[in-house]
Amino acid sequence: MASMVVRGPALVSTTLLGAPSRCPGCALPRRSSARAAAGEGSEASGGGAKEPLLLRVARGEEAERTPVWLMRQAGRYMADFRKFSDRLSFRERSETADIAIELSLQPWTAFQTDGVIMFSDILTPLPAIGIEFNMIKGKGPVISSPIRTLEDVKNLKTLDDPAQSLPFISEILSSLRKEVDGKATLLGFVGTPWTLAAYAMEGMSDKSLVKTKTIMLHHPEVLHAFLRHLTDMLVTYICHQIDSGAQIVQLFDSWAHHLSPEQFCEFSWPYAEELIDRVKSARPGVPLIFHANGGTGKLHIVAQRAHQDVVVGLDWASEMREARSQLGAGAVLQGNVDPMVLFGPEDAIRRAVEQNIRDAGVLGDRGHSRFSFSDGSLTCKFLISGLPHA
Repeated sequence: MASMVVRGPALVSTTLLGAPSRCPGCALPRRSSARAAAGEGSEASGGGAKEPLLLRVARGEEAERTPVWLMRQAGRYMADFRKFSDRLSFRERSETADIAIELSLQPWTAFQTDGVIMFSDILTPLPAIGIEFNMIKGKGPVISSPIRTLEDVKNLKTLDDPAQSLPFISEILSSLRKEVDGKATLLGFVGTPWTLAAYAMEGMSDKSLVKTKTIMLHHPEVLHAFLRHLTDMLVTYICHQIDSGAQIVQLFDSWAHHLSPEQFCEFSWPYAEELIDRVKSARPGVPLIFHANGGTGKLHIVAQRAHQDVVVGLDWASEMREARSQLGAGAVLQGNVDPMVLFGPEDAIRRAVEQNIRDAGVLGDRGHSRFSFSDGSLTCKFLISGLPHA
């Protein structure tokens, strides 16, 4: 196998590695180890071995190939995952350390992805500040007491000691770091202040965010107060994830597409950038990924940070070549294959991945984690497409 050199720092979201064998629930055999073929070091310590590939590329270093991982790696496409999801609620799975560890490791065990991401949710820290939620089948997250007034914001708790209020997080991440043992990069993640505020104000997933935007337009001071509170909480939460073992943390602005560029400049990016600045100051050297769903038309806003110290994740609606042109050769990009491509034949999956790599030196993850796939072979084909091959 030929090694793949990243042309300009770039990130990916999935990699199929390891000795030939059958993946659980997959129709295709695994390829031989691309990591071994590329001569990568797997251990971060001992003998001067290299740090994990994904971590090195996220720091802007050139690498022997493009690293790959999936934003929603653990999912119903794997039969082993369904053994838990069919009988346990989401919060039971994500807040029970042993189960969350198992679910986080399942796709890495099957595919040897370059990243292992903690099985959790962006809403996970909200109960620690007094915002309870449940995942309802067919509805998604439902928040019983939405935050819609200044009084609601004032009554929120602060996240002073996440080790006490969210004890499972440190156990999950520290155990995963030991299990992965330098062979892959461990990722934590959070929602941005805007996305968390929108969920908590709306009370549930909504296509229009009518309640949140009404508050934004009529009582912007309420939204700003809530965003400040969430920013403080997220600084503490991200630092806790890093201290517990996360080597990269991704910031999901899942509902950025609800904002015009002007609204994004007022209600999302300033708080996300403050969050980035404060975490970078408190935990220097840890790469952060900023991924905005619906980021097309907003890339110029984040361009300055892309040239400094933040990986920019692109959704599938963004044109990779245009993004590279706007952000420059020095920006580290994370790619964006349309998730619907996974419903196509293997040659279509391969073409989409290869086009992504040609345009920016990156393999996209699926561009957004919205869709579910029941057939593990689809993911297997996607991962195979990202491997260097003769």
